[in-house]
Amino acid sequence: MVVDRLGTTFAALSDPTRRAMIERLSHGPASVHGLTEPFALSQQMISKHIACLVRARIVIKTKRGRESVCRIRPEAIKTVSDWAFSYRRFWEESLDKLDVVVNQMKKEEVRDDKKHGK
Repeated sequence: MVVDRLGTTFAALSDPTRRAMIERLSHGPASVHGLTEPFALSQQMISKHIACLVRARIVIKTKRGRESVCRIRPEAIKTVSDWAFSYRRFWEESLDKLDVVVNQMKKEEVRDDKKHGK
């Protein structure tokens, strides 16, 4: 279930317009109109981007009178962060092991060069 949710989240984050919207929302809630301003997109396209973020559970959209207001759900981004962190730890450990092997190979190469008079 988490993987499916992550897939939806990553799909939503794959678009630069949606990432820019999330960046804006990281500073606090914004009206749909406020999210539209920096982009040269139609209101319909902006609504589709927001709908994608809502489906991915990254953004919550609520009505405040006649205005729709969006706010970010930090826990959605935390899920991505936690998932990525587990792989970061794996790659750091793997690269540390590789570093040990490479350093050992370099030492052996130096030893072989000295042994053969190079």
